[in-house]
Amino acid sequence: MATPLTAAKFLAALKAEGVTVVEVGDWRTHNREGHGAWGPVHGVMIHHTVTSGTAATVRICRDGYAALPGPLCHGVIAKDGRVHLVGYGRANHAGSGDANVLKAVIAEKPLPADKQANTDGNARFYGFECENLGDGKDPWPDVQVEAIVRTAAALARAHGWGRDGDTSVIGHKEWQPGKIDPRGVSMDDVRQRVTERLDHPAAWSRDASTSYTVAAGDTLWSIAASRLGDGARWREISTLNSLKDADAITPGQKLKLPKK
Repeated sequence: MATPLTAAKFLAALKAEGVTVVEVGDWRTHNREGHGAWGPVHGVMIHHTVTSGTAATVRICRDGYAALPGPLCHGVIAKDGRVHLVGYGRANHAGSGDANVLKAVIAEKPLPADKQANTDGNARFYGFECENLGDGKDPWPDVQVEAIVRTAAALARAHGWGRDGDTSVIGHKEWQPGKIDPRGVSMDDVRQRVTERLDHPAAWSRDASTSYTVAAGDTLWSIAASRLGDGARWREISTLNSLKDADAITPGQKLKLPKK
């Protein structure tokens, strides 16, 4: 349970996590105040938009439409990885979902199947719409998925969520019966990557080159297998460090590692 961040702290958390942010108009005060509660918040919900074209998508998510006034989320995650902030406070994004799912999110436990629509999600979750047609064919660029991960991690870090196995980020389909979004992206993979980020400082980059201190018993193969996920990449480590003898590494020696 947490009091929602102020708009300033929300923005700062995203930027600290390396999220590229686009501030759209009066996003800090654009909300559905007076139409229900906002907070306490427990997590981040991810959606797809069923639209194409970033400008049109941002406009719809900011303004909404006759049957559903905007904002329809707090931010739009575009295909190029930029996060367009369109509102802050209560937003029309989550609708009613399952109270048991909310309990699992709060407890950071595995999510049960959503069977009911009895709890106001607009009050309890930060919401992000992702630019995608949701037809199972429209691609999810790596940069867009990375932006989802960084955005969710930023808010989890700011609130101290994710310490017991992160379920603070969920898909709309895991919250509300009958929903399919975000179709085409694995929420389990997103959660794993959020958990991975939370083990590092906010400025950490998953793909950045890192260093490793050799321990007793290490070989280049074992280092490549444990740190890069593929022992056969030992040659890359050898080349990167200009090693004349790949077998002649010693405890305490520092090695540069290639991108994972």
